[in-house]
Amino acid sequence: MRKLYLVPVIHMSADMGSLAAALDERATAELGQELWHKHKEVVSGFWESIAQFFALLDVGGFKVYQDGLVADGDDGLRIVNQGVKEGSRNYEIVSYLLRRGATLVRTEDISLVKKEYDFITKMAQAKSLRQRGVASLRYRLAQGRLLEQRDGSIAARINITLKEGETGILFIGAYHHVLPKLAADIEVTQVKEVTKVREYHQLLAGPRRQGNHAKQLAEYLISPVGTELKLCPKSETSA
Repeated sequence: MRKLYLVPVIHMSADMGSLAAALDERATAELGQELWHKHKEVVSGFWESIAQFFALLDVGGFKVYQDGLVADGDDGLRIVNQGVKEGSRNYEIVSYLLRRGATLVRTEDISLVKKEYDFITKMAQAKSLRQRGVASLRYRLAQGRLLEQRDGSIAARINITLKEGETGILFIGAYHHVLPKLAADIEVTQVKEVTKVREYHQLLAGPRRQGNHAKQLAEYLISPVGTELKLCPKSETSA
């Protein structure tokens, strides 16, 4: 049996590198300064709960898989260190795991990641509403197929590199559907429920973003990770 902890990623502005300022400004304009500030507090609390959970585990020998990571070895470490330098809590936790004996594993195909990054760059750097609309439409048309390709590539890497008796940790965006593509003998545990992370994102972008349910989801995201985590079936509905 092989084991995999799944952490659904909530990205911070720092995770977006050179696009951070533009995306932060766009989000503030769309959500309002107060709500965007509250969201960033939720994201910070979410990552703190993840960090506290892994601090209690002996992660020596664990393999770490990271959304967007296109290299391992020295190149992979440079990517992680750059993320830490830019203030990414996700990469700070990955760095912490590596210092405690975990191993970094290349997770993605660089050509697929670059395609998605190019779409996001064009949207973030659009100078007019028309340009932004065109860039957004092109991304939406390509997004589903591109995400499917990335998920297949990520799952294939895990299936090949996670050996019998080993444990891995996968940090992956909540809208990915990697789980159904994993080998049947990989036992998956969600550190935070993926469906609740998705639902939080959806409410944040909708008219009910300040309702009671949104607040409950935010409280769940920042709460300590439960000591008794449930195994996750590999189906689309739970992925």
